[in-house]
Amino acid sequence: MDTLIYSILLAFVVSLVLGPIVIPLLHKLKFGQQVRDDGPKQHLKKSGTPTMGGIMMLLAMAVPLAVFCGGSMEFLFMAVVGTAGFGLIGFLDDFLKIRHKRSLGLRAYQKIIGQLGVSLVLSLWAYHEPLVGSTLYIPFFDVSWELGWFYVPFMVFVIIAVVNSVNLTDGLDGLASGVTLIDAITYAFIFYVLAASAGASGDVMLQSNLQNGVVFAGALAGACLGFLRFNAYPARVFMGDTGSLALGGALAVMAMVTRTALIVPFVGVMFVASSVSVILQVGSYKLRNKKRVFLMAPLHHHFELKGYPETKIVSMYMIITAAMCLLVLLAFV
Repeated sequence: MDTLIYSILLAFVVSLVLGPIVIPLLHKLKFGQQVRDDGPKQHLKKSGTPTMGGIMMLLAMAVPLAVFCGGSMEFLFMAVVGTAGFGLIGFLDDFLKIRHKRSLGLRAYQKIIGQLGVSLVLSLWAYHEPLVGSTLYIPFFDVSWELGWFYVPFMVFVIIAVVNSVNLTDGLDGLASGVTLIDAITYAFIFYVLAASAGASGDVMLQSNLQNGVVFAGALAGACLGFLRFNAYPARVFMGDTGSLALGGALAVMAMVTRTALIVPFVGVMFVASSVSVILQVGSYKLRNKKRVFLMAPLHHHFELKGYPETKIVSMYMIITAAMCLLVLLAFV
């Protein structure tokens, strides 16, 4: 447990140190946010706020991983590949937006090809990794579900869904980073419990991998916590797709290596709400003669247009996420 706390604190401190260095640099490079014209009008004032702040989180995560991780690193390698792979896709998207001074970066088909590629590599890797395999844990029932070959397409779907759900949620100051902070702490606890169980059963290699997972989840939590210092309302920096896709990749891989993909809709309930609101909005618009379900999607923009302040929406998202995560953790105690 002390390693978890140190990991959180170290990533937190590194984030705080990087803020005054990276944010002015992003200003100097003119890496400003391009706000969409069809979004909430109050967001237009945010145009020009430095973006690509996700770089800060990735660097902050790297430090505790380098300091505290050791032993068997299969899970850690997968987590780093997933986080960095999706972060790279996000970086390219952000860079093109900035270079062409528009809100559109990579084309939709380019994004999905990149995401499919990274997701397929991760899913095949996990499928052939004996410590993961094709089994999913069903919480509260304490049973496992063997998917066989279907595991690969299932996990590809889960990974892409998680990554894009986090990306859709990144629309208000402190929203995606705040919700991910809670999810990361939740997964740190899950890794810790599973590592203790593996140690008790004498599975040293699995225990070592899971202990590295504790460090990874702690590093993610600390990086989000430090980033919130600069991303909370009014935000001095945005994470951009560099950050949101990386966070989604990190959460997806943690679910994959712990075999807990089935709890993702619960611990990530507000991420799911963002995706479902967009699906309902688009479906209604196309199938019901341009009729809309929400004033605007994703869901947090609907609440904005209803008159709720950003800070209240963010706090409610975090409260709901925390409550749901606590309920899920009952399956691991």
